[in-house]
Parts: sequence; structure tokens; C-alpha cells
Amino acid sequence: MNQLNLFVELTRLKKPIGYMLLFWPCAWGLTLVYNFSESLDKYFFYLILFFLGAILMRSAGCIVNDILDRKFDKKVSRTKNRPIASGKISVHLGFFYTITLCFFAFLILINFNYFTIIIALGSMPLAFTYPLMKRYTYWPQLFLGITFNYGLILGWTSISGQLDMIPIIFYFGAIFWTLGYDTVYGFQDIKDDEIIGLKSTSIKFKGTAKLFLILCYLILIISFSLGGYFMGFNLFYFLSLAIPLIHLFFYQIKIFNIKKPITCLKIFKSNNYLGFILLINIFIGKAL
Repeated sequence: MNQLNLFVELTRLKKPIGYMLLFWPCAWGLTLVYNFSESLDKYFFYLILFFLGAILMRSAGCIVNDILDRKFDKKVSRTKNRPIASGKISVHLGFFYTITLCFFAFLILINFNYFTIIIALGSMPLAFTYPLMKRYTYWPQLFLGITFNYGLILGWTSISGQLDMIPIIFYFGAIFWTLGYDTVYGFQDIKDDEIIGLKSTSIKFKGTAKLFLILCYLILIISFSLGGYFMGFNLFYFLSLAIPLIHLFFYQIKIFNIKKPITCLKIFKSNNYLGFILLINIFIGKAL
């Protein structure tokens, strides 16, 4: 039982915000492309596959992150007790868990068309090298955005079997969504990161953080507006975008304070609700 508890801690299964932020873009892409005049069986089947895939790949990503960052995690108060950093789980066992999780994720992936399988496998190197970026660039959050929102592309191609400009427009905005919320998340560890020499957008923009967040979230809303235009969504979709806009600008940015880590975590977690709200927006655009 102790080993099971350590596995749950290692994979952050008790912190669903991570895999939900990976899942929402998949749901967006699938919902954008799906023809709801046909049977809904395939839609819900694929939605479940993407959800399970998000849990598995996020869990594997957490383990790889902890293996690569184990020396740094020991020096950060928030992460020093993680199973690998503390020595409770060995690196070799961590690799075994990662391979096992990826195997089950692959079993899910092969349910999709060949094009989706190929482009999903093509994203793997980026997904597992992301943790290294904080050593070399102030933009690791950008790489996370590219990786975490890749599911939007996969959701689209799982039905269409090809890549189009529309999902790329939505994908571009989603990248800046992640760039924003992970910058907020990074302020929890900014003092420790500066001491040990790690880089992030939190550090790069700590003097102009709110301005940076405003820019990121504006790009998100503009991209979803432009994408909705090319999808042929009607006025109700664009009016409904006021809800995520209000959440972003009159909640997240308003209460954001780099000196309050608890508030930063609260803002970060609220993006789970935002992901759901944007999914509802897409349903409104498809239905009306």
C-alpha cells in the first residue's frame, strides 16, 4: 500500500488540474470538428480515450520531470519531498513506471486513424524534453504550451484525418493560455529558482507580470474569436466569449499578486473552470 501511495504521489493523481489542463484542448479540437448530426457514440468514445490518454501521459510526464529535476527539487522547499527527490522511489523504478504508462497510452492511441497516430508520436520528444528547457531558456512555459495543447490538433485530426488552418488558429491561442497560467504557477517557486539558476517567464517578466498576462490572454480570446469566425459560428458564440474574458481579466489578473504564492496557485487551478467554459462556448457555436 505504501508503494501505491508513493506512485499516486509521484504521478500527481490526487491533483487532477494537471491532466485536466491536458484534456481540455483535446475536447476542444474534437468538439470543433465533430458532426453532431451523426451518432454521438464515436464522440463520447473518443472523448473518453482522450481523457484516459491525458491522465496517462501527464502521469508519465510528471515522472520524467521528477527524474530530470531531482537535483533541483531537493533545493526547492515545495518539491524537496517528492518521491524521487527524497529517494523514496529510485530512478530505475521511475523509468519502469514511465515505460508502463506510455505503453498503456499507446494502446489508447492506436484506436485513432494513422495520421493522428503519426503526429502524436512525433510530439513525444518535445513532451519529454520540456523539463530541460528551464536550464537553457527563459521560455520553458512556451514549450509547455506547445506540448500541453497538442491535443487540440489530435482532437481535430482524429475525425478529419487531416490538418487544417482552423485548429492551428485555436492551437495558437491555447499556447498563450498555457503561457499565461504557467507563468502564474511559476511564481510559487521564483525565489528558489533564482537562487539555483533556473529560468522561467515568471523570472523574465516579474516586473511586468500583469502586462504579460494581459497580452497572453488577449491573444487567447482573439484566436478563439478568429477561429470562431472561420468556423462560421454565429453571434451567440462571440457574445459567450465574454464569460472567459471576464474570468481572465476581472478575476485572474485582478487578484494576481506575485508575492502571494497561495493566490497564484488558486489562479492556476481556476483555469480548469476556464477550460470547461471554453468547451461550452464551442458547443454554443456548434449548436446555434
